[in-house]
Amino acid sequence: MLRVALKALALACLIALPVHAAETPNTLSAAESSQGFKLLFDGKSLNGWHSFQQKGTGKDWSVADGAIRLDRDLKAPDADFADLMTDAEYENFDLKLEWKMTACADAGVMFNVSEAPKYKYTWETGPEMQIADLVCTKPDSYTLYERSGDLFDLISSHVENVRENGNWNQIEIIVDHGHMQFFQNGYKTVDTQLWTPEWKALVAKTKFAKMEDYAKFTRGHISLQGGEDKGKPPIRIWFRSIRIKDLG
Repeated sequence: MLRVALKALALACLIALPVHAAETPNTLSAAESSQGFKLLFDGKSLNGWHSFQQKGTGKDWSVADGAIRLDRDLKAPDADFADLMTDAEYENFDLKLEWKMTACADAGVMFNVSEAPKYKYTWETGPEMQIADLVCTKPDSYTLYERSGDLFDLISSHVENVRENGNWNQIEIIVDHGHMQFFQNGYKTVDTQLWTPEWKALVAKTKFAKMEDYAKFTRGHISLQGGEDKGKPPIRIWFRSIRIKDLG
């Protein structure tokens, strides 16, 4: 009898446990709101964004199903898929977002990007967290320093935890007075210090050594890359739940 009573009590407690629904995309949790995070994407429009060196946004960028979507037209002029930029600039920050893409595609999220007229590309100034389909993106998914979660061309992650194409991935980029950390799906992939002698020596070994202002700015725009033409057509990349916290 006691065993039956205990079993019934356990069942009652199990039923009484609260059911937590999945977090709604493009909203802030109570914890994030209290911590000072702000949304950079309202889930409905491209307000607060523009294409690199443009006043508006390129034709290949749109909003669909609560996400910023890139439909990469391989025959389109460069202006149509130019990297998407925040209107505002940021210095010390904690950036979180979600992304997914079609098979074999790749892109990146850059920061501290300058839009001075002398620059033709975002990556001339902005360090990039690579995002890519690990399964079949060539050559990136088979190349260290060019896999999803890497600091492109500079630091390679020790983990490969990107999800299969078509699934959402969560990433976080923290830059706090030069201390840079990348996280992908809950795992830290990069942890380094910008602008030190060690950092300068690292850059000197890469193609960025030829770019005099690469990673030199302490403040700049955040950019979602649209310029890559890798993937099996139609090439599509989605971004959502983009939020940021100013670290002062």
